[in-house]
Amino acid sequence: MNIDPSSIISPKANIHATVEIGPFCIIGDNVEIEKGSKIQSHAVIKGPTKIGKNNIIYQFSSIGEDTPDKKYNGEQTELVIGDNNIFREGVTVHRGTIQDKGITEIGNNNLLMAYTHIAHDCSVGDSNIFANNAGIAGHVKVGSNVVIGGYAAVHQFCILGDYCFAGMNTSITMDIPAFTKVASNPARVIGLNSIGMARNGIPEESIRTIKKAHKLIYKKGLKLDQALKEIKNIHTEKNDAYLQTYIKSIKDSKRGILR
Repeated sequence: MNIDPSSIISPKANIHATVEIGPFCIIGDNVEIEKGSKIQSHAVIKGPTKIGKNNIIYQFSSIGEDTPDKKYNGEQTELVIGDNNIFREGVTVHRGTIQDKGITEIGNNNLLMAYTHIAHDCSVGDSNIFANNAGIAGHVKVGSNVVIGGYAAVHQFCILGDYCFAGMNTSITMDIPAFTKVASNPARVIGLNSIGMARNGIPEESIRTIKKAHKLIYKKGLKLDQALKEIKNIHTEKNDAYLQTYIKSIKDSKRGILR
């Protein structure tokens, strides 16, 4: 185990022998760090927190701290982080609250750029990018392959569907369907994330099918239930898995989708 002597490691922490910890870090009780992870200087990790394999946490990040939610009263809540994530300088991630499931979750292969924030009880999937100073409030759910631009802010309890894209400074207060591109303050829908879809290997035929569905939701002046009926007919004909993801992201909305 490669631990700088200036760092303070709780005897109640469980750290794999291959983990590297730089100078002036603090690792608290009930922190688990799996093999291959690297903690740079001046990072603070508080438990109960589980960090998977091959993560990199850069300097001045605060991971697993108590939430400032006023309902929190010192309960034993958790943060669970998967594998191969990068937390750049000054990232903050808070544990959950008992008013929700008591857990904040981050999946695999995410890039959290400098000064991004993930609040209590959030669920973040895989292969997402949070650009500098992006922040999500409590109870937000982010799917996979999502891009959140710099200084973008997401209101509590919102859902961001797979492959959606939020531009710089976007203020999001409603749910965003999968594959949808939004920008501005307040947020408005500006199209589909076609470039992101293509970069992630989604077949051109699927992209064309989702474009048809997107037009029914946003371009034809239909009520949402009417548009979904039309989209169901397309799905019956095409039986496209990506279209099903799009439909599900709309039906799963609790706050209502941005239109």
